[in-house]
Amino acid sequence: MKRLIFIIISKFCILNISAQKINKAVSKPTTDLYFDTKIVDEYRNLEDLENPQTINWMKSQTAYANSVLNLIPKRNYYIEKRLEFDKRRGYSVSELKITNNDKYFYLKRNANEKIAKLYYRERDSGKEELLYDPANYKNSEADHEFIINYISPSWDGSKIAVSIVEKGVELSDVIIIDVKKKQVYPEFIANTAPATLDGIKWLDDNSGFFYVAFSTIDPKSINFYKNTKTVLYKLGTDPKKIIDVFSAKNNPDLKITEDQFPMILGSNIEDQYYKGMLVDYQSFRKTFIISKKDLLAGKKNWKPFSESNDKAKNLDFWNDKVIFQSSYNSSLNKLCKTSIDHPDFKNAEVLIPEREDEIIKGYKITKDGIYYTTTKNGVEAKLYLYRSGKDIPIPLPFPSGNIDLESKGQSYPDIWVTCSGWANDEQRFRYDAKTSTFIPENLVPIVEYPEFKDIIAKEITVKARDGEEIPLSLIYNKNLVKNGTSPLLMEAYGSYGIVDSPAFAKSYLLWVNQGGVMAIAHVRGGGEKGEKWRLGGYKETKPNTWRDLIDCSEYLIEEKYTSKEKIAIWGGSAGGIAVGRAMTERPDLFKAVIAEVGSLNMLREEVTSNGQPQEFGSVKDPKGFKDLLEMDAYHHIKKGVKYPATLITAGINDQRVSPWMPTKFAAKLMADDASDNDILLKIDFEGGHGANIPVAQQYAGIGDIFAFAFWQLGHPDYQPKENTKK
Repeated sequence: MKRLIFIIISKFCILNISAQKINKAVSKPTTDLYFDTKIVDEYRNLEDLENPQTINWMKSQTAYANSVLNLIPKRNYYIEKRLEFDKRRGYSVSELKITNNDKYFYLKRNANEKIAKLYYRERDSGKEELLYDPANYKNSEADHEFIINYISPSWDGSKIAVSIVEKGVELSDVIIIDVKKKQVYPEFIANTAPATLDGIKWLDDNSGFFYVAFSTIDPKSINFYKNTKTVLYKLGTDPKKIIDVFSAKNNPDLKITEDQFPMILGSNIEDQYYKGMLVDYQSFRKTFIISKKDLLAGKKNWKPFSESNDKAKNLDFWNDKVIFQSSYNSSLNKLCKTSIDHPDFKNAEVLIPEREDEIIKGYKITKDGIYYTTTKNGVEAKLYLYRSGKDIPIPLPFPSGNIDLESKGQSYPDIWVTCSGWANDEQRFRYDAKTSTFIPENLVPIVEYPEFKDIIAKEITVKARDGEEIPLSLIYNKNLVKNGTSPLLMEAYGSYGIVDSPAFAKSYLLWVNQGGVMAIAHVRGGGEKGEKWRLGGYKETKPNTWRDLIDCSEYLIEEKYTSKEKIAIWGGSAGGIAVGRAMTERPDLFKAVIAEVGSLNMLREEVTSNGQPQEFGSVKDPKGFKDLLEMDAYHHIKKGVKYPATLITAGINDQRVSPWMPTKFAAKLMADDASDNDILLKIDFEGGHGANIPVAQQYAGIGDIFAFAFWQLGHPDYQPKENTKK
């Protein structure tokens, strides 16, 4: 019987492979005219996701991709090992929120559970209580799974707002729970996204909260992210009768544009004002303030506070002053102070001057002073305390690549420090300033991983073609022999000024344990070296992003960490620009490429619901058109060129990168590629941008990436038992 099943499966796979040779997407070209330049879009028809022909082709490609991946002997190695690690630890904790009266709220998932539940406890008693199980939401029908992706307790911890999302979907419902009674309020808020739109901000009296609301409930609409507004919801009232408090419609004098997100930022109970910010994907945004009493009385008298050209961010009120990070006349940044009533951000008092090679990452104001963290190249972290005009370095419990700070507020001395690194699991400490000691306060057991004892992380810089020093993180076995034979997987992002911070990624370490080298290229467009680093890979300078990746690859080959036949590159979301253009500019340099939910057709980004013309450029502008065309990997695929093996993924519910972008890229690559290399398109028809899915599904997705890379780079344990070449 087993032999019969094997024969059936083998024949099915062979049929799939044969079908793949002729199963090319239907091409219905469209010609666009951009400022006297004609651009032929061969697969514009694939943008129509309502067309059954398009969906059927995506499904057939996904079935084929899975049939190929299933032939890899160790396809499930990563998911099995990650679930094994979960059992070793016993449980995981996330989304910790601490109220001023020492109530702890957090999500906890036991190793045998698919999704996390909401718990709380008093700090001193330590008695943990289950507050809510998302499996109970809407009675969780058999074909629906719900996940908690954000929590926000009221100031006194008597109530908590909980964002619940259906598996693979980004829009959520918000329910409110009475903590003492463990009862859910009958009212709930639908079609919002606090997990991605700056959360929920409670009123000082705990009677309601602010959140960002959309102008339409159709997530596929091109206008979905336009004309958003911050609204006030009062508990016990009809959620449809929310109060608009900060928007273009409510505040026409503020000249808020349709693509800006007006948000009310976090505040302290002691503050007299609310801060409003226009979020527009720039590093420095325009802000306003309004008296709390005026706003709650229905007044609209927001007044301008900081301008984008002040280059101020992370503003925090402290008595009658505002503390902020400033990049004004600074290549990196500094910590400054100015008056709330008469602010002068350009000529503010400097508390912490600019440091050479160190960027101030973040800070927390406490009763003892201002704790702040710095990073060098985004990967080497330090901790300091500014108190009474003195700047005090604080030695860490162990060298860390990343530090996160938590505090209760300015009236409390409490500060928690979480340290982590590429090869160090994160640990959480409460710091006692009186004794200068770190007291462990981990919410999960500290687990030993003896299998990773020989792994080291090394931070280096690589000189790019224009002389710029590119930070490069390397993770490998300490006994590595540099002879060019090691499989090397390099990840890169490089957009929005985001820093690829060190984290204890067990999947990276599993890769190394099997003989691979893991590299993280901190390319321009990210924020590793401050605003100048972001602007070095932005719009017209965007080519630096993928050329930094190319230069790092050539360095690693030259130094014999790997070779052209042993190197794969991997980028997700906006990282698709980096890997897509590196691949199309230097197809000879890589053996394999993984584009995970990647932005691969940038010329068409503006027609998507999440188009970001301020970050990447606009086709309505001649210069913007040229910039976007240059960073468009789809339009740089050339017929007759031999391209590397490629794994392309997308999520059908993705609101950030439309799934037709990776689909079009895959279709054109399959049609034009002259090599015999594998091209796999894998659509998650239950997922979106990668979040809001059960942990096993997350592990399986990442496992496919590593299995594909090891297969293509020739690892003997990952070679399919059947011939899968096209």
